[in-house]
Amino acid sequence: MSSVLIRGGTVLTMNDALDVVVGDVSIRDGKIAAVGAGADRVHDTIIDAAGAIVLPGFIQTHVHFCQTLFRGFADDRRLIDWLRQRVWPMEAAHTPGSLRASARLSAYELLTTGTTTALTMETVHDTDVVFEAVAESGLRATIGKCMMDADSQVPARLIEETRASIDESASLHRAWHGQAGGRIRAAFAPRFALSCSRALLEAVASLSAEANAIVHTHASEQQAEIALVESLTGRRNIQYFEDLGLTSSRLCLAHCVWVDEHERRLLADRAVKVLHCPGSNLKLGSGIAPVPELRALGISVSLGADGAACNNRLDMFEEMRLAAIIQSARLGPGALTAKDVVWMATREGARALGLDAEIGSLEPGKRADVIVVDIGRPHAVPGSDPYSTLAYASRGTDVKATIVDGEVLVRDFQAVRFDPAEIADTARREACQLAVRAGI
Repeated sequence: MSSVLIRGGTVLTMNDALDVVVGDVSIRDGKIAAVGAGADRVHDTIIDAAGAIVLPGFIQTHVHFCQTLFRGFADDRRLIDWLRQRVWPMEAAHTPGSLRASARLSAYELLTTGTTTALTMETVHDTDVVFEAVAESGLRATIGKCMMDADSQVPARLIEETRASIDESASLHRAWHGQAGGRIRAAFAPRFALSCSRALLEAVASLSAEANAIVHTHASEQQAEIALVESLTGRRNIQYFEDLGLTSSRLCLAHCVWVDEHERRLLADRAVKVLHCPGSNLKLGSGIAPVPELRALGISVSLGADGAACNNRLDMFEEMRLAAIIQSARLGPGALTAKDVVWMATREGARALGLDAEIGSLEPGKRADVIVVDIGRPHAVPGSDPYSTLAYASRGTDVKATIVDGEVLVRDFQAVRFDPAEIADTARREACQLAVRAGI
């Protein structure tokens, strides 16, 4: 493998001590070789980071690659209507071609805006296409086939037979988990309590324990959703999952906006991971998650953009900024600091995915997932505090370089593996055809 020297930047290591180093990052054989030194040996590629911040690549823990083509088609609706009127009809209308275009557009957007790892929930069918497209992109990702076997309000193509859903998810896990040199992993992804039978959720709990695999689902996003779950099960979301044996350190729950004190304690006791999506929560009118309170209990809270159908961007800089400022409005300035949200975007993401020993910080021996953020543009100057600059001032378009597993995938603001014009043209064509098939 080639070697890369990132030279002369302000390096936010995001290690336990939060060391900030002015100097170099040396990458060899896909791993961090040295931080603060390394220029004494020859490297195949040199990236000039003078006037830039160097940090671990962002880790988004809740995304839907299949929904990126839905951008602009599902605005101004609350959750249940948004699902029933737009998202589910469009997911049902996906073909392998449109799914591939959506996954490629997602990977392109994420890599060029500094995200190197994502946890994504796809639709019910053709998930192998998403695995293939993401593997080709160079992105690191944990991917789950959406599982749905119990909702009369969804299109027929999205309703599965319980056994078939379980078998297909297990088959995808066997085929894809650990592929691309470990860059690609598989998760089990039941959509949410309203879409899944008790039998399906219990089976997922067993499969997760047997395979030590992540379970990626939604919970407690909106109050109307919680009321529906209570009417069907007699339990609120988190207690229902506890009854089924799902609550564990492998469970990754998107949203958790409306969790009461008992549920918060349960999340903490079971080491459940919370995936915070502030942009999506605001746009869908869901509310503001009690992130500082959750973190105070020791709960891992990481960040994600959710899907482009409800955000409409996949830009982690936007999610960091929103996460911090909405807590300022809710609890007062400093309730969630700039340093907090940069930590959530890196180390907590790695912790949520069980990858803290491999990624999330720049330390010798870890995988070389690194980004270089230019802070020389007017909106980022003077840039005296690197955490503040990243969380409050920077934008996705400031990402000068993105490296995954030691491979430079974005250099001088341009994607290396992608043809931007071809990605955009294909996405527009497939999105138009998809909307027609869905009757939108």
